[in-house]
Parts: sequence; C-alpha cells; structure tokens
Amino acid sequence: MDDIPLILEDYLNYMETIRGKSSNTVKEYFFDIRTFFRFLKIRYRLVNKETIFDEIEIFDIDIDFIKKVTIQDLHAFISFVDKTRDNGNHAKARKVASVRSFFNYLHTKVNLIEKNPADNLEFPKANSRQPVYLTLEQAKLLLDTVNKNPSELFRKRDYAIITLFLNCGLRLSELVSIDIDKIKEDTLTVIGKGNKERTIYLNEACIKAIDEYIKIRPKDTKDKNALFISKRKNRISNRAVQHMIDKYLEKTGLDTSIYSTHKLRHTAATLMYKYGNVDIKALQEILGHENVATTQIYTHIDDERLRDAVNSNPLSHTFPSDIKNQR
Repeated sequence: MDDIPLILEDYLNYMETIRGKSSNTVKEYFFDIRTFFRFLKIRYRLVNKETIFDEIEIFDIDIDFIKKVTIQDLHAFISFVDKTRDNGNHAKARKVASVRSFFNYLHTKVNLIEKNPADNLEFPKANSRQPVYLTLEQAKLLLDTVNKNPSELFRKRDYAIITLFLNCGLRLSELVSIDIDKIKEDTLTVIGKGNKERTIYLNEACIKAIDEYIKIRPKDTKDKNALFISKRKNRISNRAVQHMIDKYLEKTGLDTSIYSTHKLRHTAATLMYKYGNVDIKALQEILGHENVATTQIYTHIDDERLRDAVNSNPLSHTFPSDIKNQR
C-alpha cells in the first residue's frame, strides 16, 4: 500500500487484527476507501481537473476533512463509480459496504465523529441474475482436455485442481491455500472467506485425483506443506491457476469472456443442486456462504425441474374439448 493517512491506516489495522478480516479483504477496503477519498478531493475542488485520478494523493486527509462528509457526498460517490468508473451493482455494493464500515468504525469504535453520515446509505438494488455455469457435458469435456496434457506432472496437478473446483465448489483462494496436512481421508479443511475454517467432504473422484497427483508431486519444494506447486516449486498463485484454467477453457472451445475460474464454483453448485437433490441449507454449508440468500441464486437454475412440476399438475392434459364432452 502507498502512503495513506493515519486515520485510514488505523481503520485497516483494526479490521485485520481486531475483526480478523483476511489480508485480501483488508486490501479491498483500502482500495475502496482510497477511491472514495480521491473522489472527495475532486468533489471539494481540491485538485486540478486535469489531474489523473489514480495519481491523486490522499496522505493529507485527516479527521477534520472526514467530518465534512455528508450523505449527499456518499450518494454522489456511488453515482461517480457507476457513471465514471463503470462499476456494476456488485462493485457498487462492495463500496457501500466499505464506506459504511469505515464510518461505523469512526463513529462507534473510536468516537471520532459525532454523527455517522453513512447511517442511511442504502445498498444498490441487486440484479436478479442467474449464475453462469458449465453444463455437465461441458464439464466432462474440460476434464478430458486437461487429461490430454503431455506433461504427466502438470496433467495430474491440473486435473486435481479442476476436479476439486467442479466437485467441491471451492473458492480460488481456498484452493491455493490447501495444505497437505489438512487432508484427512475423505475430508479437507480450507481457510474460507473471513479467515473461517471450513470442512470440505471429498468424493471418490477428488480423492483419486489428489492421490494420483501427490505420487508425483515434487519433493524439493520451497513450501513443503502446500498441496499445489508451481513450475518454480512455490505454492501455486491465484493468477497461475486462473491462467491455467483459461488455457484449458480455450482448448475446450469455451469462451473465456463468459467462463472463468469462479464459474467452475458455480458449476459445482449447479450440478449438486440439479442432479444431487441437495437442499439449499446443505448447499450453503458446502459453499461456505454466510447468508443463505447468496445461495438462493442456484434455486432458479433448474428449468427442467420447474417444467416437470408444471406438467405433473393433473389438469395439465385437460383441454376445452374434454370439458365439453364431460357435460
């Protein structure tokens, strides 16, 4: 992080050390509040109009500056990121959450402001979108593509990675953080969102894929306990996994502007719900969602089940001529 005002540094330290937020989450808070501060400098006419946005300094922002902020400033900020920075609803909602958290800290935790201007800041209305996912046939084709990799080491490593994504619905950060000593028979413990530990149950395909990879996993690694190792023998990075999966998606003939690493998580959830008759609460536990409302997007995906339900109605084959003949 670059030079930041003390008031923001204190907040970030509080979120990480007291609230136990992950370093990735804290970085997101930092980026959002930094964007907010830069916007305020533009709104308050404190920088030249020609100044490049990403070069606006924020180190001089102090509590007196913060005390001037009003709910109108907050509304203007959300409008700014919507119209000027092309933020979608998800990105805008995250910025609202970051700003609300920051002002709540100043008001209730350290008592630096008398009124909280973010008290009435609303979240943008969410779009009702269905998740993007691979069909069962596409998922099988993807695994088949991975299995054609001529390098035995990377074939087995990549096959295990994609098998875990498609079967367990792991997040990217959860997958790269897997340690060998956290695998016990058919269970795996991962560090999920908010630094929360979660137990993943492994099916036969996952157990076999991991076992096959571990047999040839390099022993002279820099991180002895990391399950998945990069070409340089470090723990594999988020970016390396994303690049690897994009490569296989392209080889499978799947559009990488539509499908991605995160869409494999959607695929796992969809396949479990569609073919496994998994109830929504169980799916919530598997995916590690804090709120069941997040999981409910998967209840709208099974058109065949809905179609069958409507067709099962005893009146589904009753036509006007039938009624007339029964009189």
